Amino acid sequence: MNADLVIVGGGITGLAAAYIAAKNGKKVTVIEADKNFGGLLNTFEIAGNRLEFFYHHFFTHDAEINWLVKELGLEDQLLFYNSSMGVYQNGKIFPFNSPFDLLKFSPINFLDKLRFGFSSIYMGKFTSWKQYENISAYKWLSKWAGKSTTEALWKPMLDIKFGPYASEIPLSWMIGRMKQRLNSRDKGDEKLGYIRGSLQVLLDTLLKALLKLGVKLINNTSINEIEIVNNQVEFLKTDKGDTISGKSFLFTIPTNITAKMLTSSAPQLASFLQQTKYFGAVCVILEMKEKLSDIYWLNVAESGFPFGGIIEHTNFIPPENYNGKHIAYLSRYFADDEPLAKMGNKEIEAMMIPPLKKIYPNFTESQIEKVYTFKTHSAATVCDLNFSKKVPQCKTEIDKLYIANMNHIYPDERSTNNAIRVAAEACKSMGMNADFVPKNASLAGKIGFN
Repeated sequence: MNADLVIVGGGITGLAAAYIAAKNGKKVTVIEADKNFGGLLNTFEIAGNRLEFFYHHFFTHDAEINWLVKELGLEDQLLFYNSSMGVYQNGKIFPFNSPFDLLKFSPINFLDKLRFGFSSIYMGKFTSWKQYENISAYKWLSKWAGKSTTEALWKPMLDIKFGPYASEIPLSWMIGRMKQRLNSRDKGDEKLGYIRGSLQVLLDTLLKALLKLGVKLINNTSINEIEIVNNQVEFLKTDKGDTISGKSFLFTIPTNITAKMLTSSAPQLASFLQQTKYFGAVCVILEMKEKLSDIYWLNVAESGFPFGGIIEHTNFIPPENYNGKHIAYLSRYFADDEPLAKMGNKEIEAMMIPPLKKIYPNFTESQIEKVYTFKTHSAATVCDLNFSKKVPQCKTEIDKLYIANMNHIYPDERSTNNAIRVAAEACKSMGMNADFVPKNASLAGKIGFN
């Protein structure tokens, strides 16, 4: 088997890179270890429709995903809806959508409300992430956004997302996040996008397009070894004993997995890649008779809860799409050394569901008709101080070996859109034309593509 480009990893980064490469006339092979292509975009059946294992939405300014949707002829399936946010703090739910909501948010004093507003606008509109890689977000926010703001909002959110690493997260990451959110708002209102019928529609259509372009899709196949001779990749060896040759090899899987394949053949590169740590994520999805609230996205900014977010999907996408059922995600990130990493689904559900009663006093477990639980160990990178130094160059020191993955999204937040941007930059690094992929204001794909 020989190809111009062999892509290891059939998530959205790998599939988007395959599409761009095939549009360049390249002969492409994509290898995926799982049964299904799509990675974090995978879906399951629920209430007469399909739904993502892990919640997804798009922003109005996401030029890359809008481009791919148009390329695939799915424009009429991409719909935008009004969204709503809230914060649970001090035993109370506060709407958090407008400056007026901020004024009514009692856990923050009036002076710090002003500081919150100005510091958020500064991060989202007027500063560069490059200046703040060595500064802790927590320390900067405590000084400039105000102590009550940091203790009531930012610290709990950093703690629930980054756990023991919360104090090491650079302000650069927060700048990326704020730019993403503020650019999606119009006079305080935020519209978010979703594919009618779930991202399965996008995946299925993309896979059909790849096959039509001659891309070879191989699933249920893992790479055990990268054979390197004279500092050049000769071939890949699969778990089935097959060898796969190519002119170039692009790895879009987590760097710690790639590192294991390089331990004996390229120990220096393997050691560098092992520096990046990953967080896992778990989503407990409730199919219910009634909704919990009117809020789409509730940030739980109070300690003692096993989840950091309650995302009521059917306060975003109407419940009529799910036979009138109401769907909510309970989400939590975790480090590999936390007990949650080893828990089974039943244990996770027993931990996650009962605390809902504290937030919604009228909630009873009898409202729940079905529960679905999904877990991944590679949901996000731990982007600590000066993380850009850990981001590998796409074109590695090993000839024919390229890397493009979640690391390259930093300092932005991971998203389908940003994965497409990284794929486009990877194709450029391999000498292809990707100028037909538009760019938005994303900070992804800025590092490692010199």
